[in-house]
Amino acid sequence: MYSRLLFCWLVLGFGCVAHAASTAPNFIFILADDLGWTSLSQAMDEHLAGSRSDYHETPALARLAQSGMRFAQGYAPDALCCPTRRSIQFGQTPTRQGDERFSKNYGPGQPARLTIPRMLKAADARYRTAHYGKWDLRSGLFPEDLGYDESDGNTGNRHGDVAIGKDSKWEAFDLNNDPKRIDTLTDRAVSFIRRNQAAGTPFFLQLSHYATHVDMQTRAATYEKFLAKPKGRIHANAAWAGMLADLDTGIGRLLDEVDRLGLTGTTYIIFMADNGAAEFIPPVKNKLDHPSTFATPPRNTPLRGGKWVLYEGGIRVPFIVRGPGVKAGAQCDVPVVGWDLLPTLADLAGYTAPLPADLDGGSFRGLLASGQGKVTRADVPLIFHRYASGYPHSAIRVGDEKLVKIWKTGALELYDLKADPGERTDLASRRPERVRVLHEQLMAYFKRMDAEVLHGYGKAKEEN
Repeated sequence: MYSRLLFCWLVLGFGCVAHAASTAPNFIFILADDLGWTSLSQAMDEHLAGSRSDYHETPALARLAQSGMRFAQGYAPDALCCPTRRSIQFGQTPTRQGDERFSKNYGPGQPARLTIPRMLKAADARYRTAHYGKWDLRSGLFPEDLGYDESDGNTGNRHGDVAIGKDSKWEAFDLNNDPKRIDTLTDRAVSFIRRNQAAGTPFFLQLSHYATHVDMQTRAATYEKFLAKPKGRIHANAAWAGMLADLDTGIGRLLDEVDRLGLTGTTYIIFMADNGAAEFIPPVKNKLDHPSTFATPPRNTPLRGGKWVLYEGGIRVPFIVRGPGVKAGAQCDVPVVGWDLLPTLADLAGYTAPLPADLDGGSFRGLLASGQGKVTRADVPLIFHRYASGYPHSAIRVGDEKLVKIWKTGALELYDLKADPGERTDLASRRPERVRVLHEQLMAYFKRMDAEVLHGYGKAKEEN
C-alpha cells in the first residue's frame, strides 16, 4: 500500500514539475547593429510604399515576420548603440540613465537593479541566461554583473571587426568565412539552446550580432552574388548587402534549430536593431539636414535621417516578435520601444513582484494576440535624447505628433507621422499651440529626471 502511495505521489510530483516547465517560456532576443527599418526584403509597413529594400535579400527574417508580428512603429531607445543597449537591460530611457553619470549610478559596486536576467530568475529560479556578441555598455559592467550566467564578456565593436583602418572602413571591405563572427555566435547560441532543451530548463538568450556595423565583412560568394545583381535606387552597396545576407543566413540557422528541437510552441523570438542604418556610406557631416538637400536618396528612405539622429530613420527599426499566442503574419501599428522589453518579458514569464517605480517601459503583451490595444507606461509620451557635443537634440512623440528640439539653436520642429512619416514638412509654424504643449511635456520630463542636458553634460563622442 505504501509503495503504491509513494508511486502515485512521485507521478503527481513529476507531473507538477513537468507542468511548471511547460508554462515557463523561452526567450531568444536577437539584436542587430545599425540596421535600417527599410533594409529588409520584408516590408515593415504594408501601408507604406518603400518600407522594404530594393536590393537586399533577407528570407529568414521574412520567414520570422510571416510567422510572427511586425511592429511597424517599433523604436530603438536611441540613435546610437551604447545608450540603446543600456536602456534595454534596465527598461529605462537613456534620458533617465544619463550618459556620463551612467557609470557612477549603474557601474560595478552600485546597488543591484532589476535587469532582464535578474527578473527572469526571480520569476522562475530555473531560468538560464546568456548574452553572446556585442555588449558595449561602456561602464565596466560585464553581462554577469547584470545576472547573465554565460557571456562573451565586456565586448565592443572591435571584437567583431577585422584589420581595416578607421579612415578607410567606409570604403573597404573584407571577404572571409566567418564575417562579423556570425557563424561563431550562431554556433554558441545553438549550443546554449540544445543544452537547456536537454536539461528541460527555460532560458533567455540575447544574441547581439556585430553585423551590420561597419566595417563591412561578407563571404566571397555572397559578395559576388550582390555584385552581379542590378542595384537598387536606395540600396546599392554589394559588400553591405552581403553582410546583411550573411546575418540573415545565421538567423535562419537559429530558427531551424528552434523548430528542429520542438521548441517553437514555447519560445518567443524577438528581433530588433539598436538603431537605424547610417544614412550614407560613407556618412555625411550634416546629418540633421532635410533630405531634399542631398543629391541621392538616403539609405533609410522613405524615412528621414539615420544613425546618430532622432528623426525616424535613426530610431525606427525592424521589430518582429514570434511566439506562442502571437498572431502570425500580422502587423501592429501601436508604437513600442526597446525599454518596453523588460516589462513585456516579465509579463510573459509570470513575474509577480512589483516592477521598480523608475521603470519607463510598459508591457506590450496585450498587443501580441491581435495587434490591437495600447501599452501603458508611467509616461505616456515616447521621449528620446541624443547626447552629442556638436548637435544635442531631443524628440517627443505623443499620438502621431512628434516634436524635435535642437538644443544649441533652440529650434522646435513638429511633424505629423501619420500623414508624413518621412518628416519632410515642419508644422511648427502652423500649430504653435501643439508645439508649446509638447515642448512643456518634454521639458517637464527632463526636469523630473534632472537630465544631464540641463546642466551641459552628456556630450557623448561620435561612434563610428
